[in-house]
Amino acid sequence: MSLTLDIIIATFTAPEPIQTDPWSLLLLLPLAAAIAVVYKATKVPAITAYNFLKETVTLFGSVVVFITIISLVLYVVAWFISV
Repeated sequence: MSLTLDIIIATFTAPEPIQTDPWSLLLLLPLAAAIAVVYKATKVPAITAYNFLKETVTLFGSVVVFITIISLVLYVVAWFISV
């Protein structure tokens, strides 16, 4: 194998360090956007720019709201356990 390919493969042997502060949760937004775009690209029956954008934004919003609700519930449960 070439040196470049070895370096690329070597980057996947250890996870990337991600901080655990609240600002690092903003990394979920591009992930949620990518999931919404890919999912709607495969599921929308007729792709028009307006329809695709509307469906993608709706799914993105619902994913972000769902993640927020679940994180708040888990935070409350952890708080009750630690008290």
